[in-house]
Amino acid sequence: MNITTQISKLKMFAAVFAIATAFTSCDSVIYDGEGDCSVKYRIEFEYERNMEFADAFASKVSSVALYVFDESGVLVEQMSESGEALAADDYAMMLELEPAEYDLLAWCGVDGKSFTVPTATVGQTTLDQMLCTMSRKSDAAGSYVDEDLSALFHGLKRINYTDEPGVHTEVLSLTKNTNNFRIILQQTWSEGSAAESVDVSKFDFAIIDDNGKMDYDNSVMEDEQIIYRPWDITTGEVDVDTDISTRANMVTVSVAELTTARLMTDHHPILVVTKKETGEKVLSVPIVDYALLVKGNYNRNMDDQEYLDRQDEYNMTFFIHDGKWVSSQIIINSWRVVLNNEIL
Repeated sequence: MNITTQISKLKMFAAVFAIATAFTSCDSVIYDGEGDCSVKYRIEFEYERNMEFADAFASKVSSVALYVFDESGVLVEQMSESGEALAADDYAMMLELEPAEYDLLAWCGVDGKSFTVPTATVGQTTLDQMLCTMSRKSDAAGSYVDEDLSALFHGLKRINYTDEPGVHTEVLSLTKNTNNFRIILQQTWSEGSAAESVDVSKFDFAIIDDNGKMDYDNSVMEDEQIIYRPWDITTGEVDVDTDISTRANMVTVSVAELTTARLMTDHHPILVVTKKETGEKVLSVPIVDYALLVKGNYNRNMDDQEYLDRQDEYNMTFFIHDGKWVSSQIIINSWRVVLNNEIL
């Protein structure tokens, strides 16, 4: 056999080997080291639905429970993580499933104390069973919450799990379902008046809503009326007059902090302050109406529900002057609301 024939056969063998290799293995350059042609999905989590419009997942979310449901709505996989691992810049959960469509559901921050979800079983639990319920207590007045609820987040997304080899990334966006309210009663005194502190022990604070159950799609389900009560109340005073020998501009304040579940545009939560001794209603404010009233010009293109979901802190200031309630204005998150009608 001459040298030319040998070279031709070697070239033919090399070509056949290359073709066979292409059909039996994955290109490690294309698939970042995945040589077995496997298909993996990398699930990242994002909490950008806030007023900063920046991802705050690493700093705000304390735990993640991810549930994967098949096309018939049956659970096929569940995973959970909590603690420092969530703060990593590249945090994600990895899925290896058969090609198909799946629904990814995330309930984040469920601690079993403030909120609970059903115990899920692969092959049995269905998507429509995965509602989240807020814990509550009860007394003669009804069901109530008087604790600082843990921060609750929800995410839902449908993905098409393909058979294309490699690592694919899907981002699951989260919505925060808890809100913190600071209700500030501010009292001012005219020169010559006898300044007195706001005695918070004489008042009851409450936010009343019926939003303690959230469905798998994060819609608020029908629920009983819930009374949200303060979990912290503080008082203080400041003399804003440059002449401290007088008490002409003494300001006394009382701050009550409450935490509620998700606010909805089609619900009507009411903030109520009453006198303990008589039960007389001092003020009654429709929270959603006033929250949306101060959306502001910069948020005009945002729909109302998105605004309520992004805004999770509300500071509401009510004024008393010389011992009498002033019903002409309220300050909500630095926006001054001048009232046309008496509501207090």
